[in-house]
Amino acid sequence: MKKIIVTGGSGFIGSNLVNYLIKKKYFVINIDKLTYSSNSYNKNKLPKKKYKFLKFDINNKVKLKKTIKKYKPECIFNLAAETHVDRSIDSPHPFIFSNILGVFNILEVIRDINKKNKKIKLIHISTDEVYGDIKTKKSSEKFPYNPSSPYSASKASADHLIKSYVRTYNLPAIISNCCNNYGPYQFPEKLIPKIISNIISNKPLPVYAKGQNSREWIYVNDHCEALYKIYKKGKTGESYNVGSNTNVKNIYMVKNILNIFEKKGYKIGKKVKIKFVKDRPGHDFRYALNSKKIRKEINWKSKTKLDQGLLKTVNWYIDNSKFINSISNRLYNKRIGLKI
Repeated sequence: MKKIIVTGGSGFIGSNLVNYLIKKKYFVINIDKLTYSSNSYNKNKLPKKKYKFLKFDINNKVKLKKTIKKYKPECIFNLAAETHVDRSIDSPHPFIFSNILGVFNILEVIRDINKKNKKIKLIHISTDEVYGDIKTKKSSEKFPYNPSSPYSASKASADHLIKSYVRTYNLPAIISNCCNNYGPYQFPEKLIPKIISNIISNKPLPVYAKGQNSREWIYVNDHCEALYKIYKKGKTGESYNVGSNTNVKNIYMVKNILNIFEKKGYKIGKKVKIKFVKDRPGHDFRYALNSKKIRKEINWKSKTKLDQGLLKTVNWYIDNSKFINSISNRLYNKRIGLKI
């Protein structure tokens, strides 16, 4: 059975990617240090003959090298990262440590191992936020990087570092830059699970400023399919934008989720009302990806329509209330990202 390593496989996208790869008949090794946003909700459901979990930090070079040598994976998907912009505003250090130094460590280990053994491929999962605020049009892979937050700057730094290793050391790496994901297993500090969990818990629905910020959204399973196809068909040294071509304003998203609950006949509590809150510093107004390259070169495009994906997501959170209940409120209810 072919083996793949997923770093950060206990996070939101990582959890879904692990499930996807197991269904594709791969043996998956999940390396995760289990930070506050990691989850072990479905760990007992994963087949032991196809899955192995190892708890350690990707900055632990000795353990990382030992693990890669032992399992001899064909590919490493790197999703180990700090991802919440608000937290990067409050405390940038963990983002620099994980998102830059962690990637450097992975690159060094792969570079060393690839000198003697077969070439291990690296698929690095980045973000559309590296392009910064896109006022008009859409950002292609050739757009200059213009990050606005410590989070996006750390991801941009990692992208540049990877590109340099491809050129200098001929390291077989590919970068994906994806738009906002949503779906099962997402930590409730992010917009969609926050709104869903607050509706279920009869709490106000916080929305930055007037909710006019626009984002492109993709259902997480579509993203996982794109990553798999990039692994199978992508070219070393290339970057691929992964988008859905569906941009909506945040206020539209919140109202749409509310509408889904109402159509389901869900009893909405009296405290469930939209509450506009002070915007975070440096908040980008709009992200928008040009995904023509991945459609043309890899023959991938997103399949899940926004309304369809949101309904699936709402249903999953309702059916899996233990997921939210297993997470301490103190980890996601406190307002962060206020520093200036």
